Amino acid sequence: MTTVMSPLAGRAVGLAAVPDPVFSGAMVGPGTAIDPVREPTEAVAPVDGVVVSMHPHAFVVVDGNGHGVLTHLGIDTVQLNGEGFELLVSKGDTVTRGQAVIKWDPAAVEAAGKSPISPIVALEASSDALGEVREDGDVKAGDTLFSWQ
Repeated sequence: MTTVMSPLAGRAVGLAAVPDPVFSGAMVGPGTAIDPVREPTEAVAPVDGVVVSMHPHAFVVVDGNGHGVLTHLGIDTVQLNGEGFELLVSKGDTVTRGQAVIKWDPAAVEAAGKSPISPIVALEASSDALGEVREDGDVKAGDTLFSWQ
């Protein structure tokens, strides 16, 4: 089983609250979303594993069970062309839970007209593979968001 931790501090809001139909409809995969605190912060690795995809606004870590977890920092943030995001690791790097991956500022994302709400998605998972999904309440980086069988 994989335990997926929150890469961000903020409030769990669930995928249904994401202002993007691809995420809110769980087309990318099941999971949840975090409405992050509005201060410069670091997104951290939600699981131990290898960074298989790395963009300024999003990253995927695959753990030893082959489970890929997507952290997408904000919605439509690809349109910011990396502005306001600082990569702290590279594709191919091995990371540990809680290790800083990207520095960013959710308030700056919001000021640029984008939503800072950040989906955390279990890629290629069925919705019944996830348990104890956090969809409300305050979370700290490192708190458990869901388990993945």
